Order: sequence, then structure tokens, then C-alpha cells
Amino acid sequence: MKLWILAVGNKMPGWVSEAFAEYAKRMPREARIELVEIKPEKRAGGKTVEQMQEAEMARIQAALPAAAMHVMLDERGVEMSTLELAGSMKSWLQEGRDVAFVIGGADGLHPELRQRAGKLWSLSRLTLPHGMVRALLAEQLYRAMSVIQGHPYHRE
Repeated sequence: MKLWILAVGNKMPGWVSEAFAEYAKRMPREARIELVEIKPEKRAGGKTVEQMQEAEMARIQAALPAAAMHVMLDERGVEMSTLELAGSMKSWLQEGRDVAFVIGGADGLHPELRQRAGKLWSLSRLTLPHGMVRALLAEQLYRAMSVIQGHPYHRE
């Protein structure tokens, strides 16, 4: 299984890259993470939020692996515990299914992307910095794999 993280935004602070890289390198061979940075739409020129979301949606769709399960991260999505995430990942592993997690830009994901998602997931009801979401998502994917493998990283 390959795990894709498509994230709108680039030029992240060093701590974001370091944290992401740390958890990505810990992942087992059967669940590698690949980060794909999506260029954000420029906030100049009087564009509406919808225009910005549409431009970013086109870039996201171009980068989305077609055969993968598409999981959109959105504050209105379903919240899951780490054990629930581990259960989902175990199913995806057994199916041999790749999964693409999408982190939207500053204006969020276009409603069309949210509607067509295989899963709409909320990491938190809090508004989180996008860089922090990258690091948090990578950590949670690693933690879920640790649960699946019986590794003591996760404690109940």
C-alpha cells in the first residue's frame, strides 16, 4: 500500500519538513508515505474564494492517483480515533489499496472535492496550520501502523 499526502502549500518552515520526514522514514515498507506539494493559488487580483478553490481543485485532481481511495481532510468530516484509523488502514492493506489524503489550501477544499471523497475525515474541529496538519497526519499514520504491527509506540 502506498500512502499519498497531497498538500496545498509549499515553502513550509523547517520544523514541518523535519517532523514530516521523521515519521515518513519510520513507516514500514508496506505503507510508504509520499508527499506531493500542490502549488497554492495566488491571493492577488481580487479572486473570489470559489475561484481560488476551483484553481486548487484542478491542481489536486491532476495530482490525485486515480486508483487510490481519496480521503479529504476537512473540519466538517468524521472524527476517528487512532484505533479506528488503524482499522481502516488494516482493511486498505488487506485490499492492497493505495490511499491519497488531501489537505486543502487556506480557503479549504472545493465542495465538489468534498462530495466526491471516498472519506471525509476531520483531524480536529480546531483550525490547524496546514504545516502542522502534515506533521500530525504523518504521525497518526505511523501510529496506526504501529497499532497494526503490535508495536508499543501506541499505548491505551
